[in-house]
Amino acid sequence: MKIFTAEQIRQWDGFTISHESITSLKLMERAALALAGWISENCKNYTRLALFCGHGNNGGDGFAAARILYTKGFDVEVFVPDLKAEFSEDASVNLQRLKDFSGISVRELNGTEEYSFDNETVIVDALFGTGLSRPLDGIYKKLVTEINGKDNVKISVDIPSGLSADTIFTDDTVVFKADYTLSLQCWKKSFLHPETGKYTGKVVVLEIGLSPEFQKQEQSENYVVDERVISRIFKPREEFSHKGTYGKVTIVGGSYGKIGAAVLSTKAALKTGAGLTFTLAPDCGYMILQTACPEAMFIKGGDEYIENIDNEENSMYGIGPGLGIHEKTRKALLAFLKGYNNPVVLDADALNMLSDKQENLKYIPGKSIITPHPKEFERLFGSTANSFERLELARKKAGELNIYIVLKDHHTQIVTPEGKVFYNITGNAGLAKGGSGDILTGILTSLLAQGYSVEETCLLGVWLHGKAADLAAEKYAKESMLPTDVINELGNVFAELNRKKVKL
Repeated sequence: MKIFTAEQIRQWDGFTISHESITSLKLMERAALALAGWISENCKNYTRLALFCGHGNNGGDGFAAARILYTKGFDVEVFVPDLKAEFSEDASVNLQRLKDFSGISVRELNGTEEYSFDNETVIVDALFGTGLSRPLDGIYKKLVTEINGKDNVKISVDIPSGLSADTIFTDDTVVFKADYTLSLQCWKKSFLHPETGKYTGKVVVLEIGLSPEFQKQEQSENYVVDERVISRIFKPREEFSHKGTYGKVTIVGGSYGKIGAAVLSTKAALKTGAGLTFTLAPDCGYMILQTACPEAMFIKGGDEYIENIDNEENSMYGIGPGLGIHEKTRKALLAFLKGYNNPVVLDADALNMLSDKQENLKYIPGKSIITPHPKEFERLFGSTANSFERLELARKKAGELNIYIVLKDHHTQIVTPEGKVFYNITGNAGLAKGGSGDILTGILTSLLAQGYSVEETCLLGVWLHGKAADLAAEKYAKESMLPTDVINELGNVFAELNRKKVKL
């Protein structure tokens, strides 16, 4: 799914109106029907709705939704900061329609302290939409601050008021803190970054019938990885195949006290379907690896740490889990990279050792995948003020080095050498645990060995990792799930993918 800017979304509305013989008022009604449908279905246990509506089209959506929700049996109250102010044309029409219903009160208010919202009340924010270009101030800042202090369930229409669709305003910006954001037609970039996404709660994308022709032809550098993308990428296993069909993986990792990282990465590579899996590790991990991963073969790379990395052209390498940063390991890594021409997957200590000198980065083979978390990224490329700037720096470095950067975050970003960014929306906070990144290294290396392109490997691998984590969270809770639980759920994810590929 493409992510469009606020300006592109405005153009999308205009294109739909001009090319599909629909008025802007009818389009607003579509949006209101979608909003009211979701609210009525998901707020059945609540009797009262308090809608805060602004003067623009976001407020118009709120007015129209309020009218529809009233007919569905909800007790509806609408609050407007200033009834005397000028409303947009379509908002004015829907406000008048709302006033024609005697059972709906439309009030003007400067604050919420004089109104009591009980536990049965859902608060709906329709103050500002994607057109907001500056932080909230004055009455709006005061109002949103007061609403945020209430314990009621809170829903935002399209985007939380005070939030930009495309960027971050300032750290102290006041933004409506939603439990749910009902985003019309598509994701917004700001929903996917930690500084701004924390305001959205659960994002629900509602289809409102905007032109598919515009969506297809309009260019974007930003995408969301959804199940439709994954379905196009995933290739079921062929019946007439053998272990050589699915490639050879070599996981390079482990050092004294950190053999578990190599175990996790190896298990993940096996569970993701590699035909042959080797673990190149120090001898101190031999018994552990052979016991924990009997399906994998062991290659000795040293005694207590790795001192040499064999170069086999027909194997895909994942390097870094538990590797340590011993000087001999550092030399072995650089020597390997200088003599290896295929893409590799680099993570953890492999990245930490490369970050010692900027000149080391030139030894990363073209089209390789690096998977830094924010601190590792900073050590590699320098600090940035926020995640939006970090992403732009990643875009620049991916192009310069001709590599794929998997920026690990709540919504992990896959940055291609061509400058495209794919946001992953699977996964959860249960992955905030040591070992989760080691699993991802194994998954990516395994997919690369099986013949997926590097871009396909990144998209499918990160999605698989997150989807398996979501299943693990359902079973064990985010607090208690372990990286091994995530590995064990990979089979259920593949089973679901295969079911969807079955041709009836």
